[in-house]
Amino acid sequence: MKKEIQVAGFGGQGVILSGFIIGKAACVFADLNAVQSQSYGPEARGGAAKTAVIISDETIGYPRPTSIDVFVAMAQEAFNSYLPDCRDDTVLIIDPDLVTQSDVGRPIYKVRVQKIAEELGNKIVTNIAMVGALTGIYDLGVPDEAVKQAVIDSVPKKFMELNINAFEKGLEAGKNARPE
Repeated sequence: MKKEIQVAGFGGQGVILSGFIIGKAACVFADLNAVQSQSYGPEARGGAAKTAVIISDETIGYPRPTSIDVFVAMAQEAFNSYLPDCRDDTVLIIDPDLVTQSDVGRPIYKVRVQKIAEELGNKIVTNIAMVGALTGIYDLGVPDEAVKQAVIDSVPKKFMELNINAFEKGLEAGKNARPE
């Protein structure tokens, strides 16, 4: 089993933390191997950012994705920039409020994770809602509870309940999502 996940957006959205959580879920809470890499523009906030996570039950010989299985875009620029790196059968997940031009002639999962975060009272947890949506849509090879535990272990304690709620709402939305 080998899964290659890429999450992209802009700096300040928590894209890198999303990848860290997915990798931690695999390594620490599911006894799998994982590597996480990241890249971002020179801007502190607002520039392009992406993270890639490879999860495997075997040794991972190369730390960068070579064949992306699932691509999550949280910004239009990221969608446009990184879609060419995807295969024709790569699972695509977006928030249609953040990626408004996504007609690429193939099915895309659309989950309004920013709206979930806003309904919880804080847009800052959009990334955690997206981690939940990703977990609900795509089989990461990691149990849902392991991802939830990684969220709990990775966020500030004073915001733990908010992040758990964001993850659970995103997970539910992901499980109910159908590609359009």
